[in-house]
Amino acid sequence: MKNDPASVVEEAFRCYREQDREAALPLYADDFTFTSPQDDHIDKAEFFARCFPTADRFTEQRLLHVTPADDQLVLVYYEYVLTTGDRHRNVEAITVRDGLIREVQVFFGGRA
Repeated sequence: MKNDPASVVEEAFRCYREQDREAALPLYADDFTFTSPQDDHIDKAEFFARCFPTADRFTEQRLLHVTPADDQLVLVYYEYVLTTGDRHRNVEAITVRDGLIREVQVFFGGRA
C-alpha cells in the first residue's frame, strides 16, 4: 500500500466497506479522534466499537472525490445508499500524518 495521505484514506474506506477491522486498525494513530454531528471527538477504541461496524447499513458506497488539500489533509466527498433505499452524500476532512489517520471530521449532507 502507498503511504501518501490519499492512498491511506482510500484504504481506510475499503477496510470499512469490507469490515476488515484487522487491516483497518494499523491505519489509525493511537491518539486518533473522530467527530461528526453525532460524535464529539471520540477516540480510536470508541470509533471502532461504535462507528466502524455500521457498514451493513449501506448497500453501496462510492468515493466521488478524494482530494488532497495539503500535505496532511484529505477531503473526501462520497455517496452511499442505505438499505432503506435513501441516497446521501457526506464530506470528510481527514488528517493523515506519518502514514496514520490522526483525525476525521464528518460533515453530513442531505439526501442526494
